[in-house]
Amino acid sequence: MIHHIELWVPDLGRAEASFGWIFTALGWAEHQRWSAGVSWKLGETYVVVERSPALTGSHDRMKAGLNHLALHAGTRADVDRLTRESEAHGWRLMFADRHPHAGGPDHYAAFLENEDGFEIELVAA
Repeated sequence: MIHHIELWVPDLGRAEASFGWIFTALGWAEHQRWSAGVSWKLGETYVVVERSPALTGSHDRMKAGLNHLALHAGTRADVDRLTRESEAHGWRLMFADRHPHAGGPDHYAAFLENEDGFEIELVAA
């Protein structure tokens, strides 16, 4: 099991708005907060978003490193609802021409990207 994941972000407020919405909608609870970051926890796993003073450059999911986070999102109806609501919370649907089967014919998911280029995949059970 993953203990935690830490994402360095260029704008904490923007990241908190987009990630905070999705984590909360998926049942995660705010875990920690400090001047440069916030985290959300589900079970024993937590995800941190932080505006680190050591940050250099910007996130590029197409380069070596993190491409995306895939999250269990409940039923197909849950994925559909979250997809509809996502734009109002800083996310845009990727691969719209293949949605909800962009991951293949037997994979039901929404691939979303926020303004800073972070991608999440909301996977139906």
